[in-house]
Amino acid sequence: MSFEVIVMTRTAGYRHDSIPDGIRAVQALGEEHGFAVTATEDGDTFTIDRLAEVAVVVFLNTSGEVLDAAAQRAFESFIGAGGGFVGVHAAATTGYSWPFYSRLLGAAYFTDHPEVQQATLRVEDHDHPATAHLGSTWTRRDEWYNHRCGVRSTARVLLSVDETSYEGGTMGADHPHAWCVEIAGGRSFYTAGGHTAEAYDEPDFRAHLLGGIRWAAGGRAGHRGPVAG
Repeated sequence: MSFEVIVMTRTAGYRHDSIPDGIRAVQALGEEHGFAVTATEDGDTFTIDRLAEVAVVVFLNTSGEVLDAAAQRAFESFIGAGGGFVGVHAAATTGYSWPFYSRLLGAAYFTDHPEVQQATLRVEDHDHPATAHLGSTWTRRDEWYNHRCGVRSTARVLLSVDETSYEGGTMGADHPHAWCVEIAGGRSFYTAGGHTAEAYDEPDFRAHLLGGIRWAAGGRAGHRGPVAG
């Protein structure tokens, strides 16, 4: 299966030091699994013609308002044509004033977080490629986002955080961490993991990202326009 992924890393707010590590991880996954990866911070990349060549757009630790109105319209058309979106970690700190983007996230924007620490995730869905490789729980070290709301009524929750396993959770027993949704003709996958540079060297986290990208590509992969790279 051959397709292209655009990795967007533009920041208009907080900038994660781990962005280069995340780019390298997605590029390595592409090399290993047969898809092309183009990394950019240029919002002008987001045109209808350019996105017609792409299966998945990844917002990797983006922050703030990263696309202007024309680029937003092109991205919305891309999703409507069956395109895929993958949001990683600070993607939930992006597009607060963009209603369509809110729908992609299930309105679960970032609110705050405690310090980086170890916590345990509950694996709620083993039938999704982003979580099929995991056991019933997954213990790892990261920055654990609290979100504006839950998503269980609107999205397929794949992972949730066990707030009894760390300090600083504010969402209670139903604290989503990764989820997906088929929306507006396309697919959206989000994971709150990926704050630390070390995360992108973890085999299980890389497999998690790979599964999210492959799922988001869906039926768009393999029959779109030319693949760059």
